[in-house]
Amino acid sequence: MKNDVLIVQSIAKQFQKQRAVDDLSFAVKQGEIFALLGPNGAGKTTTIRMLLGIIKPDSGTVNFELGQGGSGPLSSAKLGYLPEDRGLYRDIPILRTLTYMGVLRGLSRKDASARARQWLERVDLGDRVNDKLETLSKGNQQKVQFISAILHTPEFAVLDEPFSGLDPINQESFIEIIRELRDQGMTIVLCAHQMDLVERLADRVLLMNSGRRVLYGTLTQIRDEAQTASKIILSLTDNADLSALESLGMVQHLERRGAGEYAFYLRKGESLHKFLIEVASRVELLGVHTEKTSLHDIFIQAVRRSGESITEDSQ
Repeated sequence: MKNDVLIVQSIAKQFQKQRAVDDLSFAVKQGEIFALLGPNGAGKTTTIRMLLGIIKPDSGTVNFELGQGGSGPLSSAKLGYLPEDRGLYRDIPILRTLTYMGVLRGLSRKDASARARQWLERVDLGDRVNDKLETLSKGNQQKVQFISAILHTPEFAVLDEPFSGLDPINQESFIEIIRELRDQGMTIVLCAHQMDLVERLADRVLLMNSGRRVLYGTLTQIRDEAQTASKIILSLTDNADLSALESLGMVQHLERRGAGEYAFYLRKGESLHKFLIEVASRVELLGVHTEKTSLHDIFIQAVRRSGESITEDSQ
């Protein structure tokens, strides 16, 4: 069993009248990809800043166990941080910038330069080493920012929106890189809005809303904890009477997907067989299939069941 390298206990943070984080507890295990997820305003950014020691919690503790013991922020040599907002020098050649960032984190200039060249080759920027950051596309700027976060091979890395600005091909490349870093022993906290990508990467997940923990654990554990509804996809004729289906007591909610396709979420414990009999007695069915409940579905259902709204004003 892997050891906990980060233990967060009952942290809270208030900004004027807004409680951004409210009694939040969780642990991150050594060598795992831990996803910290939630809608805009859920409190993720404030939580990250407390983990990094940028701000202090009003109450609660953040303890790291990476061979140094005690609590407080990690040393720069042990920590990697990819912020959501880009913070590199825009008018300096990218190789020079990355070399400088590596030296700041304890590498020799020679080693930092060599590693930077290797990483730039890996992300197809080997011929842009002398270009300034401002001349690169948004996606390529994100590649450079990512390299700056992991160049020194930190033990613990926080990657905030690592897929920002990347096309599908480069997203796949980043998925491969992040997995490799995990397999080499790096512990990674991952924040991203692309829940389909996170679902492919994360070993464990913390879903939060309004500064509080909503669901926590492996995907299997949070599916059990959330008691997610069954998800049935039906193809119907254009003139199908949807009101007759929405009124069925066994239907939790319905999503229109377009092109005659609809996703029905059945209430927990309802029979798929009985549902299809009821549907067939009311409308003409053109097709039926089931889908595994996604991470996105899990979060939306959990928030709705708790009776909370997805907030936009927390930090």
